[in-house]
Amino acid sequence: MSWGLRFLGVGSAAAVELGSPMAVIERDGAPWLAIDCGGEGLTAYRATYGAMPEAMFVTHVHLDHVAGFERLFIATWFDPARRGKVRLYVPATVVPLLHRRVADYPNVLAEGGVNFWDAFQLVVVGEAFWHDGLRLEVFEARHHWPQTAYGLRLAGSVVWTGDTRPIPEQLARHAGQGELIAHDCGLVGNPSHTGVDDLEREYSAELRARMLLYHYASVADGQALEQRGLRVARPGQVWPLAEPQAPRAG
Repeated sequence: MSWGLRFLGVGSAAAVELGSPMAVIERDGAPWLAIDCGGEGLTAYRATYGAMPEAMFVTHVHLDHVAGFERLFIATWFDPARRGKVRLYVPATVVPLLHRRVADYPNVLAEGGVNFWDAFQLVVVGEAFWHDGLRLEVFEARHHWPQTAYGLRLAGSVVWTGDTRPIPEQLARHAGQGELIAHDCGLVGNPSHTGVDDLEREYSAELRARMLLYHYASVADGQALEQRGLRVARPGQVWPLAEPQAPRAG
C-alpha cells in the first residue's frame, strides 16, 4: 500500500495562476481524504480524478478554501448515489462559521424543500476523528482569529498546517514521528501567514528539512524560497508519504 500527498493548488488567495491551496491524501493513487474546497482546487480535483470528493476535512472558511462548496453541493445533491454520503469533517468551532459562509442562504434551491446539509454527512470533530479506519489528529493553527483555523495530522505520515503563523508548540506535539510537514509560507509574513524569516527564526533545521511550503504569492516567490534551501510544492505534484502510524480501528 502506497500513500501520497497531491497538491491541487499552492497559491495565496491572490495567486490564481497557482491554484487555491487544496490537497488530497492519496492511497494507492486514489483520493483518500481531500483537504479544503477552494474554487480552483475543486476544478483541479475533478480534472485529476474525474469525480467530486467523497470525504473532506475543512481547515477554515476563508473563501480560497471554501468557495467550491456551492458546486460541491449541486454535484452531490443531484446524484442519488452520493447524496447524504459525502463526509465533511469540520472542527466544532468552524461549523457555525462554515454555515454562515456557505450554507445559510434562503432556499439553497429555488424550488425549495432542500437544506444545504441534506447533501452531506457532517462530522463535527474535536481534537481527533476516525476516517476509513484510521485516527487523524486536529490542532489549532494561528491564523486570523483564535479557534477559526486548524491543521491536520496523520501520524507518521503527514502534517498539514493549514494557513498559519509559525506554530512550533503545535509541531512539537503533532510532528514528532518524521512526518512530511506541508506549511504555509510566503516571502513576507503578515498577521495571518508565515513569512520565510518567521520560518527560519521559529523552527529548527530538522523541522525545516521536513517542510514542504505552499501558499506563496507567485512562481517567482516560490523560486526565491527554493534559493534559500527550502522545498516548495507546485500544483499537481504528488509527494510520497510514509505508511501511517496512526491508531487503527479494531
